Amino acid sequence: MDIKPFTSGLSENVVMITRIADRQWHALDDDLVVGRGYAVHRPDGRLFVSIDAWHDVTFDRLAEAMLAELPAPLYTVVDEADVELTERWRRAGFTIRRREWEYVVPTDPQVTGLGEVLPPSGVTIVPAGLADASLLRAVDRAIRAEVEATVGWQSMPAEVIPHAEGDTIVDPSKYAVAAAPDRYLGLIRVVTAIRPRIGLVAVRAGEQRRGIARALLAHALGTLHHSGFAEAWTEVHESNQAASALFEGIGARPMSSNLELVR
Repeated sequence: MDIKPFTSGLSENVVMITRIADRQWHALDDDLVVGRGYAVHRPDGRLFVSIDAWHDVTFDRLAEAMLAELPAPLYTVVDEADVELTERWRRAGFTIRRREWEYVVPTDPQVTGLGEVLPPSGVTIVPAGLADASLLRAVDRAIRAEVEATVGWQSMPAEVIPHAEGDTIVDPSKYAVAAAPDRYLGLIRVVTAIRPRIGLVAVRAGEQRRGIARALLAHALGTLHHSGFAEAWTEVHESNQAASALFEGIGARPMSSNLELVR
């Protein structure tokens, strides 16, 4: 446990910045917890930090203590509407790396216009839980390589835990796929916890502009609608105009934007 005193101005006492566990800190003012900070590795391996503090001084002191001990680069995510929090991180040396729009996506085919959408000739949609695991991993690797060779996978909002030998298909049951007779051409991943989230929609580069992505969305959203979900959520990088057009074309509404900051 590390304890570092800083004068806070919150009281006549000194705020103590205490590392209470690995990558966890508390700010104490006369034994009262007035701020918390922690760091966690995201599934993609990057280290993200977060600070919860009412006062600017407490935030700054926690940030100073944490950044002195944590290895760079460090990342954090803030709601773009939270100007005060964004400015706090900027004072700590963070800069904007990327912006993502969060969309609310209707599932009703009468709203999305996807009720009559079918995959192109020679392509079938394999529902989630029925995909061949080896073919699924093959199309995932192929698409990742294509994205990495162009805009870079870091531009994608999806975060997937890499398993042995770089395997990024954690749970094959979450994926529906577009299948040709000999291989898979595209995939969609939907995870439902508190609410359904479309984590990834992707099609092989050579198979794009054939309506495969729309067919995958029609299948996934139709399945959610029949399961009683009126809406799903997804995130789109601001530079991904094709994805924005795809979702806005089916009635998705941008609800908020998040900033990813890096130091």
